[in-house]
Amino acid sequence: MADDKATRLQQSWIHNAAGWTAAVREGRIESRRLATDAAILAAIRRHRPARLLDLGCGEGWLCRAAAAEGIDALGIDAAAPLIEAARAAGGARYEVMGYEQLDPARLGRHDLLVCNFALLDDRLPALLRALHALRAPSGRLLIQTLHPGEAEGEGWREERFEAFGSGFPAAMPWYFRSRAAWLTALHEADWGNIVTHEPIHPHTGAPASLLLDAGPTETA
Repeated sequence: MADDKATRLQQSWIHNAAGWTAAVREGRIESRRLATDAAILAAIRRHRPARLLDLGCGEGWLCRAAAAEGIDALGIDAAAPLIEAARAAGGARYEVMGYEQLDPARLGRHDLLVCNFALLDDRLPALLRALHALRAPSGRLLIQTLHPGEAEGEGWREERFEAFGSGFPAAMPWYFRSRAAWLTALHEADWGNIVTHEPIHPHTGAPASLLLDAGPTETA
């Protein structure tokens, strides 16, 4: 069942690529426009990386923004239509690549690894361990995800993008994790030096996301 949901998740990004590209570029997603896009950019600036890898880069907005500030930015995504849109916009480098295909020889090592609303299936532990091969010796990992609120546990949920406008023919399964589950996964994968941030939505005063800034443990 989990494998079926993971497959549907991957396929949804292919089917919804045009709608997602339009939603991002037209500023349809209020929380991103008012809070979370600025939050991830501010986190990147705090680290001042020379090289950045954006995992699950989508249509490439974050790579373009980083490259405009002089950062050598590379984005990867498993959805070819999203990479096509990113390449058409230019501004940075992009590769079609799923998380199970990560190739350190091809991708190199980076000062900062970024996953911005991009860790959506249940295969997180293996991916977090694999990411160590892609970081520079002092490299860090930034993860921004939906704020879990006070909910506990883990499990599959479903997103239908009803608030994002047209262009989303496929529902997207996604895997929910509580704050505790995120922290446990990071610690178990030797990303133990963790700082958490909660970007605030200016209209509601509630956290708009959970931002995790993690470094390798000394034994990693």
